[in-house]
Amino acid sequence: MCPGAMTTLPRQARISWWMEEALADPALGASIEPTPLIGSATADVVILGGGYTGMWTAWFLKERDPAVDVVIVEQDLCGGGPSGRNGGFCYGFWEDLPNLVRRFGDAEGVRVAELAQRSVDEIDAWCAAEHVDAWFLRGGHLTVATSSAQDGAWGELVHEAERLGVAEGRFEVLAPERVRERCDSPVFRGGLFQPANATLQPARLALGLRRALLGRGVRIFERSPITRYATRARVRVETHAGSVTADKAVLALGAWFAQADAFRRAIVPRGSYIVVTEPVPDALAEIAWTGGEGLSDWRSSLRYFRTTRDGRIAFGAASAATGIGVGLGRRMRYDDHSVEALVDDVHRFFPSFRDVAFDGAWGGPIDITGAHLPSFGTLPGGAAHYGVGFTGGGVGPTHLGGRILSALVLGVGDEYTSLPLVGMPPMRFPPEPFRSVGATLTQRAIVRKDDAEDRERRPDPVTEFVARLPRRLGYDLGP
Repeated sequence: MCPGAMTTLPRQARISWWMEEALADPALGASIEPTPLIGSATADVVILGGGYTGMWTAWFLKERDPAVDVVIVEQDLCGGGPSGRNGGFCYGFWEDLPNLVRRFGDAEGVRVAELAQRSVDEIDAWCAAEHVDAWFLRGGHLTVATSSAQDGAWGELVHEAERLGVAEGRFEVLAPERVRERCDSPVFRGGLFQPANATLQPARLALGLRRALLGRGVRIFERSPITRYATRARVRVETHAGSVTADKAVLALGAWFAQADAFRRAIVPRGSYIVVTEPVPDALAEIAWTGGEGLSDWRSSLRYFRTTRDGRIAFGAASAATGIGVGLGRRMRYDDHSVEALVDDVHRFFPSFRDVAFDGAWGGPIDITGAHLPSFGTLPGGAAHYGVGFTGGGVGPTHLGGRILSALVLGVGDEYTSLPLVGMPPMRFPPEPFRSVGATLTQRAIVRKDDAEDRERRPDPVTEFVARLPRRLGYDLGP
């Protein structure tokens, strides 16, 4: 950190500040009594993982067939993984439009984006119908250039949207002065605004889903780490103290897919960390950030930041930290270097916040895929279905994933199961030890390249070469 800057790092939050706030709300937290799995149980469908993907799948299963008997098994509390600690940006896949049309063609690429964006509207409507106050706010999403290297980074996206006739009302290019009218920062340059996107309080959504599922008869077993599962003609899931046998299973494990044999080379877990300030609504007003916009920059190691209902800034970033196996443990939940860098970034982006205190910091792994898109499918034998690879942007798309997975479980063919994301084989990363070593080296190079460009310097040739290597190998990762 620079001389004179804060040397005491923010405290480590339990799961996240979001979860602490949500659990303190009597409407959401008062009834939380985790029930571990003890003894044997049976079900029609067992869902491994109590995050958004698993819970939305359970919701749509009960919506499609109220009589279906559903069990969720979760190692922590529902929402204890990325679902309860993410940045709370609710959007679909429009920013991935160039990638979608390259992979699936114009018509199917647009259809994926349209159905994913529909989930944003449906989450808003669901919260209202189920009386879940998830702080849903349609403030739009603004991606800004924060260095000259990022200027015009939205060009390909806007070009493709205009070519396909889907740009109007979805994308608005803003000059620097118009960006600063929405949020005044000395590092902001031009940007791209998407008015249909939203922010929400992610842990409130997770706990609201949990409450709604219990009210519809879904059995939820928490504090129950899975020790073994088998998915043949039937499914058996084992924990330290119990087991569930079911006809069908849904694997909704997030970054923990990296420990499953069938997906070991399909994802690389990567750390993502967030700091949150104390509430300072007057300070936000001074920098004109009062519209509730979610913001991010155009770094490959993305920085994302948004305000909260009570006037805080939550500021996060992808990190150089990667993890395989045991790497999903403590180091991924709180990384001193990453948190320190976030504090520095807040002060650089918003100098008037230099004397504002921080109320917490947290982090954890997200499931990075080579295609930068999730995929859904069925394992051999037909009893187990999966959704993997939301790559840090799953608040909206996991809702879409729940529709897809519930239909796959029930054998229903519809507009969701016909999406090209279904049956799309996950791109495979190299085998060990190349996967772990390669992921670490390339991610560190990507962050170094981004940091150099933040300082308006050109990265050294080795850093530049390594940072761009994933793209050269066909992965949709890095610059």
